[in-house]
Amino acid sequence: MALDPDGLVLSNGPGDPQPVGYVIDTVRALIGRLPLFGICLGQQMLGLALGGKTYKLKFGHHGGNHPVKDISTGRIAITSQNHGFNVDIDTLSTPGTRMTHVNLYDGTAEGLENERLGFFSVQYHPEASPGPHESGYLFARFAKMVDAFSTGRAGKG
Repeated sequence: MALDPDGLVLSNGPGDPQPVGYVIDTVRALIGRLPLFGICLGQQMLGLALGGKTYKLKFGHHGGNHPVKDISTGRIAITSQNHGFNVDIDTLSTPGTRMTHVNLYDGTAEGLENERLGFFSVQYHPEASPGPHESGYLFARFAKMVDAFSTGRAGKG
């Protein structure tokens, strides 16, 4: 926070998210303080920071061509994925937190958001962009969140 960021991307990474307690604690402390965009492991960290649970997938999601549906628009993106764990959506009880994307292979949570707390996430890898530009809207959405946060902060100073 000493860098005074306008937003933070919680990036992807390997392995089981539960043993990384110091990251979970850090994410918990940041929720609601600045805009957050979680990618893959970043989504799992958000879920755990909110008091939810993660679980090991039976087969994991690896490689390209995984269909993911954006629940609000009905749009389907063909995604790149590389994870063996997922957030158990039924364990999230923070008011306003909802699933935004669903994996069409197995029905698992592929996206979360809480507008009041200023975060959203996807379980897949939008930066890998297996479709031409299918996931570009996620980065544009985060840029808008950061702009709104920065503008609001400037008005308070």
